[in-house]
Amino acid sequence: MPRPRREHLSRMTLRQMQLMTAIAENGSLKRASEAIEMSQPRATKSLREVEHLLGCTLFNRTNRGLFPNAAGDCAIRHARVMLAQLDAMEREIHSLSGAEFQRLRIGTIMGAVPYISEIITIFLQRFPHTSVEIIEDTSADMLRMLDRGQLDLMIGRSSVSPNPHLYNVQAFHDELLSVVANPLHPLVGRKRVTLQDLSDSRWIVYAAAMPMRLSLEQEYRRAGLAFPRNLLETRSALTTMALIQANANTIALLSSDVAAFFTNFSMARTLPMHLQSRSEPYEVITRQAMEPSEPVAIFIEDLVSGVRPQDH
Repeated sequence: MPRPRREHLSRMTLRQMQLMTAIAENGSLKRASEAIEMSQPRATKSLREVEHLLGCTLFNRTNRGLFPNAAGDCAIRHARVMLAQLDAMEREIHSLSGAEFQRLRIGTIMGAVPYISEIITIFLQRFPHTSVEIIEDTSADMLRMLDRGQLDLMIGRSSVSPNPHLYNVQAFHDELLSVVANPLHPLVGRKRVTLQDLSDSRWIVYAAAMPMRLSLEQEYRRAGLAFPRNLLETRSALTTMALIQANANTIALLSSDVAAFFTNFSMARTLPMHLQSRSEPYEVITRQAMEPSEPVAIFIEDLVSGVRPQDH
């Protein structure tokens, strides 16, 4: 593959970068052109121009649509970063001029929500003219949002990414795990509960391959027991609690921080179980190619240092 010359790359336009990312997100040239309000003939010509500038094809054409190849994945990843940087520059300039509030976009896994809530409270005391958007999702989905420039940072785990080297990663808090149950669960009040005791209970779990689900599966393997098949799968803390409230025989594996939050409000009870598995620590993750703004950098510093309200 011939290496594209720098003067060729400098001729690539923002609209062409938007087109590449839109094709990747929509799977067809027609839907991509509609998404960015470009005529389809113009989109076809623009894609040909980009591939000519780069000296290679970027998408595999199939009867099911257009799918990025290895070169396309690379080009799209960099295009998303550049588009996100321009968006961040616009937002930061507006915030400096007083035209609008600053905005901090945070993604987080469920287990870290209670931990980061205090950090957000402190942050807003220091930066009151900041709008904070908080998205709760799985690490895998949030990494994709981070790649698209839809998040400034995320709290999760980089190990689920096939390309963890693309991110700045700082571990900042160990996650402990607890088993919680409906307050009327028949095992509540026992001095000790084992996995064998839970054979008649129904687990509420994360989807397969997620770190907390893997921890639970590991507990069953160590105990020499088959992993249950009659599961309730969700990634939502609210759904988990609603299911536990609805059925006295349901149980869930949660981070101890989340478990403490719900037990403090008498919505659930923690079962006295000894778990050998230790989940991976929480990580704060940003894109290597994106220089964080001052508010983002300060938020990360507070998060990693474990600052608390009494410290202010």
